[in-house]
Amino acid sequence: MIKVIIERHIAAGMESTYDHAIKDTLRAMLEAQGYVSGATYKDMKDGNHRVIITNWQNQEAWSQWFKSQERRNAIASIQPILETEEKITILTA
Repeated sequence: MIKVIIERHIAAGMESTYDHAIKDTLRAMLEAQGYVSGATYKDMKDGNHRVIITNWQNQEAWSQWFKSQERRNAIASIQPILETEEKITILTA
């Protein structure tokens, strides 16, 4: 199993837009083959810094989701409100 950490910085004033859009993304991810679990967190010191931690069966499952049209569609709604590119870290035991 691998863990994927995604960090995003949202533009000021766009928090509720992001929160709504990320729900759609998480719903789409639930159907992805190889997805195990995940959670979304808000930085206590910076409400515009969000961290998503997901678990995948393996690197191939994550890669398939990352490259999928479903992810591109889901992410399209949040791209305009991100201040920077999302940072993705892949961890293994």
